[in-house]
Amino acid sequence: MAINLVKGQTIDLRKGGGGSGESYDLSQVTVGLGWDVRQKGGKGFFGKLFGGQEEEYDLDAVAFLLDKSGKVADLGRTVQARDGRRVGMYEGDIIFFNSLRHPSGHIWLTGDNRTGAGDGDDEQIIVKLEELDAKYDKIVFIVTIYQGIQNNQHFGMVENAFIRAVDRRGKEIGKFSLSGDSTYDGMCSMVFAEAYRKDGTWKFRAIGEPRRTDSFVEILRDYTYA
Repeated sequence: MAINLVKGQTIDLRKGGGGSGESYDLSQVTVGLGWDVRQKGGKGFFGKLFGGQEEEYDLDAVAFLLDKSGKVADLGRTVQARDGRRVGMYEGDIIFFNSLRHPSGHIWLTGDNRTGAGDGDDEQIIVKLEELDAKYDKIVFIVTIYQGIQNNQHFGMVENAFIRAVDRRGKEIGKFSLSGDSTYDGMCSMVFAEAYRKDGTWKFRAIGEPRRTDSFVEILRDYTYA
């Protein structure tokens, strides 16, 4: 049975939650992010009368691969996008919407869902933990609301938000819910969780640390040498 995580709780991915008896196939782990959005006009009679349609929120899943010093060693390179813009952090140790796949091929983002529509995971980061180079000691998972400040959107408006870890066979290992927490009001980004090496295994820790910024680059500064 999957563990419903709370802030700060850690599970041992290899041992299935520290002796729960579960057996997981960790040759590939999917970290899934899902969310719904609050209906315009709110719930209840007036919400139904004056609105009720869902607003579109663009939440982005991001991953930082950290070395043993807790830093991103390779920030990637700058390339020219199709629209002529210069895009940085390409093919480095940062997985995000402009650099979906790590050069090693062992961790990638499946795509960019810009609405949160549909059931289940809206965005997924897939990682082959046991094939990652030993120089990578930790993976930090971030989520941001794209242009959240500009659009006056924040996590207090997002419902049924969660992050979960699923093994190769689709068995859910652990799930961390973010719904119903007033501390997320006014916050446009969040350090969701981290996977890290410990005593020859991988562990997964729920963090849920909110930030006001809507840019993961602001958070990245905490994890760089510069």
